[in-house]
Amino acid sequence: MSNDETYNEELSKAQAHIYKNKYGEALGILSGILENAPEHIDALYMSAVCERYIGNYKAAFSILDRLLEVAPEFGRAFQEEGHLHRTQGHKRNALAAYQKATQANPGLEASWRFQAQILNELGRGQEAVLAQSQAERLKTLPRELFAVTNLIHEGKLVKAENLCKTYLQKNKQDVEGIRLLGDIASRLNAMEEAEFLLESALEFAPANIQVRLDYMQLLRKRQKFEAALVQAEYLNEQNPDNPIFQSHLAIESMQTGDYQSALKLFETVLEKLPNDPATLTSKGHALKTYGEQEQAVASYQKAYNVKPDHGDAFYGLANLKTYEFTDTEVDKMESQVDSKGLTLQNRVYFCFSLAKAFEDRKQFEKAFQYYERGNELKRLQSRYKSDRMTEDLEGQIGYCTEELFSKRRGTGHIANDPIFIVGLPRAGSTLLEQILASHSQIDGTLELPNILAFSQKLRGRMTADKTSAYPGNLHDLPDEKLRALGQQYIDETRIHRQDAPFFIDKMPNNFRHIGLIHLILPNARIIDARRHPMACCFSGFKQLFAEGQEFTYGLEQVGMYYRDYVNLMDHWDKVLPGKVLRVQYEDVVADLETQVRRILDYLELPFEQGCVNYHKTERSVRTASSEQVRQPIFKSGLEQWRYFEPWLDPLKTALGPVLERYPIS
Repeated sequence: MSNDETYNEELSKAQAHIYKNKYGEALGILSGILENAPEHIDALYMSAVCERYIGNYKAAFSILDRLLEVAPEFGRAFQEEGHLHRTQGHKRNALAAYQKATQANPGLEASWRFQAQILNELGRGQEAVLAQSQAERLKTLPRELFAVTNLIHEGKLVKAENLCKTYLQKNKQDVEGIRLLGDIASRLNAMEEAEFLLESALEFAPANIQVRLDYMQLLRKRQKFEAALVQAEYLNEQNPDNPIFQSHLAIESMQTGDYQSALKLFETVLEKLPNDPATLTSKGHALKTYGEQEQAVASYQKAYNVKPDHGDAFYGLANLKTYEFTDTEVDKMESQVDSKGLTLQNRVYFCFSLAKAFEDRKQFEKAFQYYERGNELKRLQSRYKSDRMTEDLEGQIGYCTEELFSKRRGTGHIANDPIFIVGLPRAGSTLLEQILASHSQIDGTLELPNILAFSQKLRGRMTADKTSAYPGNLHDLPDEKLRALGQQYIDETRIHRQDAPFFIDKMPNNFRHIGLIHLILPNARIIDARRHPMACCFSGFKQLFAEGQEFTYGLEQVGMYYRDYVNLMDHWDKVLPGKVLRVQYEDVVADLETQVRRILDYLELPFEQGCVNYHKTERSVRTASSEQVRQPIFKSGLEQWRYFEPWLDPLKTALGPVLERYPIS
C-alpha cells in the first residue's frame, strides 16, 4: 500500500472518531500522520478542527498558521479560523476570515452563511443579502456538484473532472454541471473544449449570468476580444446601471484597443464607487497601456491609499519599470508583506514590488531575497514540471526531422504576411516588435495564442501513459488539413491587424512549434530574439507574469528552459536552414541601425528611418516592457544581472554548456 493510501485510510478513521465526538482519539491518529508527513494538508486541517472542539483555541490557531504556510490559499483553513474567532465572540475577525475563505474557495457554504449572519449583526444589510444569496445557491446544488465546486478550488482537478462527468452522464443538460466542467477544462488548459462547454451551457440558459461571465472571461483568455466584448455589451444592456457589468465592459473595451471608452466606463463606475481599489487599479492598467504614465501612477496610488493591503496597485507601479518607490511607499509595503491573513496573491505582489524597490536602491541582497521569496510563493500555485517540458521539446526534435519537411514540401497556405518573433520573454522581443511596427508596411499586434491553440488541439488529451499524438501526427496530417490550418490562422488573426500588408505575432513560446508553423505557413518569416542567458533568465525570474511563463519561477527551472530552448533552436537551424533569423539583443543595443537594416533585408522590405526612431511611434504596448520601449535604446540593462551574481550559482549550473556559447558567432 502506498503512503497516500495509508494516509487516506488513517484520515477516514480519524474522521469517524470526529463524527462520534472522540476528538482525542482522532488527534492521536492525526499526529501519527503528521510525524511522517508534517505538511499533510488534510491532517493539519482536521487537527485544527479537533483542537477547536476540545477548546484548545491557541493550539488550533497555531496549527492553522502552519497549514497556511504550506497551503496559503486553502479556503477551509480560513473558514476554520473564522469558526475559531466566532466561537470566541470576535465578530469582525471572524468576518474577515470568512471573507478570505470565500475568496479562496467560493464553494464554502458555511463561510457565506456566517458572513451573512455577522453582516446583519453589524448593520450591513445589503452586503448580508448578497452573502446569503451565495449560501442559498450553494445549498440548492446537487451533492455531487457541491463536491465538484470544492474540489476545483482545492486544486484537485482530475478528481473534480471525473465526478462532474459522472454526474453529467445522468443529467446531460444540467447547466451548472456543464459550467463547472468548462471551468475545469479551462484550468487544465483545454481551451477549445472549455469554450464548447460554455457555449452549450449558454444555449441551454441564455439568462444565466454566471455562465455568460465565465464564457466572456474564457473568450478574453483566448484573445477572442471582439467576441468577449459582445458578451460584455449584452450584460451591460440588460442592466446598464450595474457597476460590475460596466467594469467588465470597460475591461473588454480595453482589450479591443478602445481605451477612451474603457476609461470613460471606469470613471462612470468610480462615480458610484469612488474608492473601489479594483477599479482604480484597472484604470491604472489602462492608462499605463495607453501611455499616460503620470495618470496611471496617480490611479495606482489612490488604490493603495484606499486599501493598503491591495498589492496589485503597488505591483502596477513596480511594473511601470521606470517608476521608483518613495521611502514612505517602501515602509507601507514592508508593513503589509508579513501581515497575518494577507492573501497569497497579495503577498506575491508585495514581494516582487519590494524587490524592485530595493534593486533601485542598490540593496541587491535584500532585493534578491524578495525576488526569491516571491518566486517560491508562485511555485506553490504552479503545476509546471521542468522534466516534462524537456520531454516535450525533445519530442519536437525527434519527430520534426529533415525527412518530414522534405516529404511535406509544398504544403500549407501560401500567405507571407505573418512575421513571428520567438524566443524567451524578456529577451527583447517587445523592442523588436516596436522597431518593426514603426515600419509603414508592418502592423504590430499582440502575443497571439493561435499557434499554441493549434498545437493543443493536435495534442489532444493526454493518454494514460502521458503521451500525446502531437508532434508525431504532423507526419500523417493530410495536405488539405495543413492548408486549412494556415488559412484558419490568417482568418483568426485578421481582427488584430490594421491595413499593413505584414503583421507581427510575438508570442515567444512559438519557438516550440516552428515545425508546425513551417508546415502550415511555409512563407512566414521567423525571428529568434536572443539575449545573454544570464541576463535573459534573471530578467524572467524578476518578472511577475500575468499568466503563463511558469518556468520563470525558479532559477533552476528557467535555466533548464533556456538550455532546452537553445537545443531546439539548434535543431530548427539544422532541419530548416536559413528559415530563422537570429537577432541578439546586445547587437541591437550596440548598433541599432545596422541590425534594423539586417532585419528588413531578411523581410525583403525597404529601410525606413522610423524603425530607428521607434520610441516616437505611438501605439499601445501591453507587455512588461511597455514603458521601456517608449524611450530611446539604453545599455544600462545589459549587465544588470551581475549585481546579483553572488546568488545565481543555481542558474549557472542549470544553463551548463549553453552559458559558454554566448555570444553566438
